[in-house]
Amino acid sequence: MTLTAARPDAALWRLGGVLIMGAVLSILDATIVTVGIDSIARDLGSPVTTVQWVASAYLLAASAAIPLSGWLTDRFGGRAVWLTAVAIFTAGTLLCGFAWSAPALIAFRVLHGLGGGLMQPVGQAVFAQAAGPALGRMIGVITLPATVAPALGPLLGGALVADFGWRWMFFGIVPLGVATFAVARSVLPAFSPSDARSPLDVRGILLLSPGLAAFVYGLASNVVVAWVAGAVLLLAYGVHASRAPAPVLDLKLFRDKGFRVASASTLLLGASLYSSMLLLPLYYEQVAHASPWEAGLLLAPQAIGSAAVLLAGGRLLARFGPRRMMLAGIGLSLLGTIAFTQLDSAPSGVLLTLSLLVRGAGLGAATAPGMTTLYGSLERSRIPRAASAFNVINRVGGSLGTALLAAILHRAASPPTTAFATTFTWSSALSVLTLIPAAFFPTRSLR
Repeated sequence: MTLTAARPDAALWRLGGVLIMGAVLSILDATIVTVGIDSIARDLGSPVTTVQWVASAYLLAASAAIPLSGWLTDRFGGRAVWLTAVAIFTAGTLLCGFAWSAPALIAFRVLHGLGGGLMQPVGQAVFAQAAGPALGRMIGVITLPATVAPALGPLLGGALVADFGWRWMFFGIVPLGVATFAVARSVLPAFSPSDARSPLDVRGILLLSPGLAAFVYGLASNVVVAWVAGAVLLLAYGVHASRAPAPVLDLKLFRDKGFRVASASTLLLGASLYSSMLLLPLYYEQVAHASPWEAGLLLAPQAIGSAAVLLAGGRLLARFGPRRMMLAGIGLSLLGTIAFTQLDSAPSGVLLTLSLLVRGAGLGAATAPGMTTLYGSLERSRIPRAASAFNVINRVGGSLGTALLAAILHRAASPPTTAFATTFTWSSALSVLTLIPAAFFPTRSLR
């Protein structure tokens, strides 16, 4: 039963608000620690190379947890799994604040990442199942955090480290986690577990979770052995899933045209538009010599542009349809990137700010149609597994694009402004590829 069948829209908005809180917490903690690495290293007396694992541990644990999210939701119900994920996440956050050494902090960040990795796919599945036919007009609710929260992490982290010390990057999040858990207990609908409960695909988990984690880590850290091993494990999982009666990530989902088109779009968007978001803070920090906190402020226009479009995403989808909205979003994103391809010509700060606003609007417009098409094309019972697959594809696409753009930036000609301009040009070229799956999106929303 969907929420809209039994309760007024106000209940669905409350549910969306709670799930947004969880997604924001997860994404914030994935980015917030980057500004505190040096402070952590000094305070704990550990080299920066060791403390860098504080960020990597979260990424790896979250990547390993995502493939399990669909099975857990089917087995225990979305409400139970999401509340458990928030509890694990909040406990991990608190323990990170009390960490007495770098190894302890890294271990607690693994716990932290397991909870954070589950929150987003399970939250998406819960909302998509609850919204039912209302999903199209409320899609901005579950897509807003992914485009806005990354800009908030450096801002909040920089402020907390400067005023209170690095431990408050974690302590400051704990009250939000507790509040999210308390409110969610009264707001989340009590969906029953799936009637068709399949046993856990242990062999699939042993291939997929470490394979995804190794692949993401290898590409992010330029460790060839890791990403090659990860790729081999992912290919082995593909062979296994084609034969297993109930694989943890069901490849039969790709038989559905809507899911297939949305997945291809997600992979390419992750590899081009979203991975290029790595370049923006790097440019402001390395070339404009801004602090992480200042870089967060400079990136705020992009977040504002995304938020404005996503909040109106339902109305825009209803009026223009997924295909036109997706094509317009890609076009706006490319338009907003042009100024950054001309960095060696020293464009003005005003032009770059306006470009970020346009780019953010494009990112927002390109996000909503994919989610609507992906979840709207499937039966309600298949949504948890689809959310798991969607987030795996998103991770893979983002990791591939980030690794490619980082390699181009590293090998590009000096000076730095020319190197960044060249890399943004390549990013734009990759973004053009996203027009291919966009052309196959439905002309009208499926829900």
